[in-house]
Amino acid sequence: MSGRSISGSLRRRKIIHKSVLPENTLLLRRMVKVDLEAVMRIERLSFANPWHRSTFEGEIDNESISEPLVIIYVPEDRIIGYVITWMDKKEAQISNIAVDPRYRRMGVGECVLRRILRHRKRMGFRRIILEVRPSNSGAIKLYEKLGFRIVGKRLQYYQRPVEDALLMLKMMPVEKKHDE
Repeated sequence: MSGRSISGSLRRRKIIHKSVLPENTLLLRRMVKVDLEAVMRIERLSFANPWHRSTFEGEIDNESISEPLVIIYVPEDRIIGYVITWMDKKEAQISNIAVDPRYRRMGVGECVLRRILRHRKRMGFRRIILEVRPSNSGAIKLYEKLGFRIVGKRLQYYQRPVEDALLMLKMMPVEKKHDE
């Protein structure tokens, strides 16, 4: 096995991962079908059991409850990730999120999740839930940093390999209105 990574040499990878992308270089917009080639590439690089293209097409078409977004790195006009959120009454679920491996550890996931959480709060959502593999310690740390807490487990939820899912919840604080 060579010491090379997707992003080039090991030295180059370390340099890339030390930088953090400024928030104003990231754009979120609704996913459309022409985005699916880039989305599917990221999905296959990110997960052992990737979603099918038809699943993403269903998310795009299901505008009543699904909000699939692509993450665009503006300086390169490149899709570098995506996030899909489902919404039902006052609860939202982050159902899928992935960042291109070349852009990981640069604050993209955290930036995007913070934007999603702010937007959901403004929309009046009180609860945000998600599932994560217990073996994905990096994601768990990020979710905990953002205020999610483990509240349960879904047995044998994931395949390839079979693994339970941790159910994580973030309660959104209710803002009190001050009388003036």
